[in-house]
Amino acid sequence: MTYRLSSLTYTLKLLRSSYRVFPPHNTAQLINTSSALRSHGGLVVHRDTNENNPDTPFEFTPQNLRRIDTILKNYPDGHKSAAIIPILDIAQRQHGWLPLSAMHKSADLLGLAKMRVYEVATFYTMFFRKPVGKYHIQVCTTTPCMLRDSDSIVECIKKKLNIKMGETTKDGMFSLAEVECLAACVNAPMVQIGDNYYEDLTVADMEEIIDTLAKGEAPKAGPRNGRFAAEPVSGLTTLTEPPKGPGFQVRSDL
Repeated sequence: MTYRLSSLTYTLKLLRSSYRVFPPHNTAQLINTSSALRSHGGLVVHRDTNENNPDTPFEFTPQNLRRIDTILKNYPDGHKSAAIIPILDIAQRQHGWLPLSAMHKSADLLGLAKMRVYEVATFYTMFFRKPVGKYHIQVCTTTPCMLRDSDSIVECIKKKLNIKMGETTKDGMFSLAEVECLAACVNAPMVQIGDNYYEDLTVADMEEIIDTLAKGEAPKAGPRNGRFAAEPVSGLTTLTEPPKGPGFQVRSDL
């Protein structure tokens, strides 16, 4: 016991000295500057609120239960837990975001401990653990998009919707989040809204997209500068003719 207490005392002294040399970070500042946390709903810990607690009403619709049953048939017995991501996705699409009660229902369907579902829902940033707008605008601001002036897209959205990063419009139609790379760097700057990517954006494009969504219509997804996909703007420099087919330039003795 004496050894344990002395070890604890020594550890506490080390911690105090490290605090003097390396002052602790401001936790609120860390949260405010983390785009992953902003888009994900804040801290990974849960705090009950009036809108998000174990008693928040949530039941899968009959249609979604049939979808879940179809998904589960793809997994062998003993491995149904692998379906947790698609089931959480269905829950979020139904509810608009992922409340605690939806996680509990998902756990019950799979026969999992609730903690196992929490682990998944708090790890993947595509799951929103607080309410978001009907049209959740996720703006990529990492290096390629930043170099292509994603800042102007962010400012356009803020001004157009009169909201700040992480906020939702009063009518619940639009919300704004900053996210890490969305893997469409060659089409920078770009945003994701729902399942759609809007790429090669200008400020005018972003305003048009918001106006179209506000009218309940579907804006054209994909590149906005005339490109079909991610081909060079100046035209193809490779793959300019049909492929030669099997055996082309292969050794004749093979």
